[in-house]
Amino acid sequence: MSKPVMITADSTCDLSPALLERFHIKTIPLTIQLGDESFLDGQDFSPDMMYKRYHQDGTLPKTAACSIQQFIDFFSQFTAAGYEVVHLDISSELSCSYANARLAAQELEGVYPVDSLMLSTGVGLLAIEGAECRDKGMSAEEIALHLDELKDKVDTSFVLDTLEFMWKGGRCSAVASLGANLLKLKPALEMKEGKLGVYKKYRGSITAVYQQYIKERLAGKSIRPGHVFITESGEIDEATIAGLEALVRELIPVKEIHHTTAGCTVSSHCGPKTLGVLFINE
Repeated sequence: MSKPVMITADSTCDLSPALLERFHIKTIPLTIQLGDESFLDGQDFSPDMMYKRYHQDGTLPKTAACSIQQFIDFFSQFTAAGYEVVHLDISSELSCSYANARLAAQELEGVYPVDSLMLSTGVGLLAIEGAECRDKGMSAEEIALHLDELKDKVDTSFVLDTLEFMWKGGRCSAVASLGANLLKLKPALEMKEGKLGVYKKYRGSITAVYQQYIKERLAGKSIRPGHVFITESGEIDEATIAGLEALVRELIPVKEIHHTTAGCTVSSHCGPKTLGVLFINE
């Protein structure tokens, strides 16, 4: 008889506390470093606090993956209680989090790390899928294999209001940032093979861009109706979000739309008013 399964993820999965509780998913926080101060992502430091600090003194945080020992301590609490663990991490192309989790798993029995090749609620979608598979009675090994095969069907993308934060964080050149800002371009980014790259640039007001982006992103795709995410990085009003949720429902059949706010790991690179629609393709 197989052991009970615990689904875990690092904090970049950007699932809300309500979703973590509902699907019985546990998370391990990355560390946010701001000057000489250290915070835990999603626990004692928020994007709003980060933006406030940035506007005060221009300081942007750096993120640090969990160490091998932190992962061992995290996984051990579940294995000691009789669980096997399926763990999801942000793409190995963006962080050493998965590599550290895999090394930690080698020290324990029954821990199965999965490289999501995603970020934000692209990871969250896989975590929810893992939880639903667990509740159907699948073993940890079966779930890990299933998620590893499914991750290529996860669609993760975002549209940015500004390139300022990517420029300040060293993710794009000053020339590219200047050109985009002068032309008022809104770049759209997507995950491909574990890497985040620009696939289109929009023009116009950011609210109109959100609508165009969602229409184009959902067009012509056969999408799993169970869970669709609208994930944003803050400073977007609720009326705008409600309108975009209504638009998604007009375009595709969907059972649940989850609105979540990205944590500091994503928000520190993308800046405020970044928004994405994330889903799994059939």
